[in-house]
Amino acid sequence: MSSHMRHLRAVPGLLAMAGLLLLHGCAVTPSEQATKLSAQEALTRAQWWQEHAPHQQNDDARADAWMTCAMLAHDAMVSPQAEVDLAAAALATRCSRAYLETLVQGTTLNVHPGRMDLNGRRVDVQFRGLPDSLGNRLHLELANQLSMEALNGVRFQQPGFGVPVVAGAPPCMDRPICALYPPEGVFRPATVWLEEKPGKQGTGKAPVLVVQSPDSQPLHAVGAANYRLAEDLSAPYEQLLERSKLRRLGWWGLIGGQAVGRRSGLFLIDDYDPGKIPVIMIHGLGSSPIIWAPMTNAILGDPELHRRYQIWHMVYQTNAPLLIERRRAQAYLDATWKIVDPGGHAPARQGVVLIGHSMGGVISRLLCAQSTPALWSAAFTVPYDSLHGDKSDLAVLKGIFQFSPYPGVDELIFIASPQHGSPVAGDLLGRLAQDLALRNIPEMSDVERISSENPGAVQASLLSGEYRLGHLSSVASLMPDEPVSEVDETLMPAAGVRYDSIAGSLPGRQPPSDGWVPLSSALLPGSASTLVVNARHHEVPRDPKTIAHVLAILRQHDTSH
Repeated sequence: MSSHMRHLRAVPGLLAMAGLLLLHGCAVTPSEQATKLSAQEALTRAQWWQEHAPHQQNDDARADAWMTCAMLAHDAMVSPQAEVDLAAAALATRCSRAYLETLVQGTTLNVHPGRMDLNGRRVDVQFRGLPDSLGNRLHLELANQLSMEALNGVRFQQPGFGVPVVAGAPPCMDRPICALYPPEGVFRPATVWLEEKPGKQGTGKAPVLVVQSPDSQPLHAVGAANYRLAEDLSAPYEQLLERSKLRRLGWWGLIGGQAVGRRSGLFLIDDYDPGKIPVIMIHGLGSSPIIWAPMTNAILGDPELHRRYQIWHMVYQTNAPLLIERRRAQAYLDATWKIVDPGGHAPARQGVVLIGHSMGGVISRLLCAQSTPALWSAAFTVPYDSLHGDKSDLAVLKGIFQFSPYPGVDELIFIASPQHGSPVAGDLLGRLAQDLALRNIPEMSDVERISSENPGAVQASLLSGEYRLGHLSSVASLMPDEPVSEVDETLMPAAGVRYDSIAGSLPGRQPPSDGWVPLSSALLPGSASTLVVNARHHEVPRDPKTIAHVLAILRQHDTSH
């Protein structure tokens, strides 16, 4: 093993060897800690405290005993003997965990940098490398005590030194980037352990509780050795999901619910990194970012991909026609880049990946397409320049029908996306959803005012019947024969933008479909890769084969940047 880096692993033989050196009865008091101990002596005394800590008379005494064990074991990690320092690192981790468990006991531990009173002792709390998004007052939860129910029990972990925790804080309110943090709070991985620093003469050594980011500072140096930190890669995201209200707001977004409208925009799962490629996930009709939970967890849990990518989730009302939803998505992207990269020079602006499920995939395609005169002509009989009306109404109209490929995006992943519409949108349930979806679409009011002020300027097919302007919604625009959608279906991603198609197909369905989207509509010609899974429409993004395929695409995509 290199003297410059020692990865902490479970080494039963080495720990057993260390146990043979145990000298019972060699307890150490705080005043004795001032005496310089050899690494072996420190380890032996730490082992004594480990044995006796559970038998202390109360919680404060037990916590104090675990603290002494952890600090002595940490001191022993400077040993030049591999079997000693590995045993010491493992013991320092165990005793630090027992200390935290004694303090927390199923709740949370509130900490801030500086001196604090914990278990009747003055403890110096140190934050090392934690992101600005967390601020200076945190609540810590032991990662291994979380149920992972929201992620179906799937947990990704990195073994190493220290105790993985979730560091949580309310979202900030004093900077523009605060708008990009989920309102439920900020949750980040952290690793905790106890060490000590010299105290005043005659008072022994002072305990230090370290809370360190395993992302920005993945190593802990002790003497000449570096120890990779343990990390729970899933627990912070689990905590966000457990607190999220989006699960029950998805359908409200379809019918114009204002709660989703207030939440609309892009939200960062990690802190913004100008060097990481954004993977932007766009949910579908009546859905929410909760549908991306398994896929997000898989990307966060892959250390290689997590180092290269940052995940952004889009939240939006899903009641408006496709072209309006495309315009809204562009506005969310513009607002986010204005906050995180106002100068427009970050490497993160290049190589962006959009992943869209259902209608989110159609929006993704339209974001990377160039509008055409045929699209305008499908709705209007006269050129844009000949229209008159309020300037803001005209600007909205232009933004809906005249657009260019969004810069920086070069990979699209379509998942169960009705690129050529869905016949289900016209059935009884679809029509009911359409009627509900007509609420709160302010852009349609702008278009209707322009229509009223310019008689004869709107195509007759949009003035009467089921596709009339006042009756258009997201559901209506997914009907295969809706006039404007018939044209926007022909708008393909710009040259140089790669796209991949993933679809669902249920056994026995004729024609083949996932229960909502026909296979012929979900498989787009020209796709760089195609995958068909046996899954219902809303389960396609969660299917293990889908997730594995997306991860493979991301690995391949990154090698070309």
